[in-house]
Amino acid sequence: MYAIIASGGKQYRVEPGALVTLERLSGEVGSRLDLDQVLMVSDGAQVKIGRPTVAGAKVVSEIIAHTRGEKIVVFKFKKRKKYRRKTGHRQEQTRIRIGEIVM
Repeated sequence: MYAIIASGGKQYRVEPGALVTLERLSGEVGSRLDLDQVLMVSDGAQVKIGRPTVAGAKVVSEIIAHTRGEKIVVFKFKKRKKYRRKTGHRQEQTRIRIGEIVM
């Protein structure tokens, strides 16, 4: 069984027991998190596609950790103008463990 969920403007394919890294979500480490934006659910024999979400479906998960992603270097440069700017960015992330998919 697997599901397609939407979180943080992105879509993820999740299965029970999987570890998934999402954009930062509110909640304490160890707390339960219900993701209700389920776009598709498949149990192997039957596939349910939502318009835009599957009614009554949710993914139950647990927050494992709040982390930060790898550093991205942003370098702006204009030739022959002595213009150089170097900045960086680290995205806040939440790591979750998928518990079950409820239809």
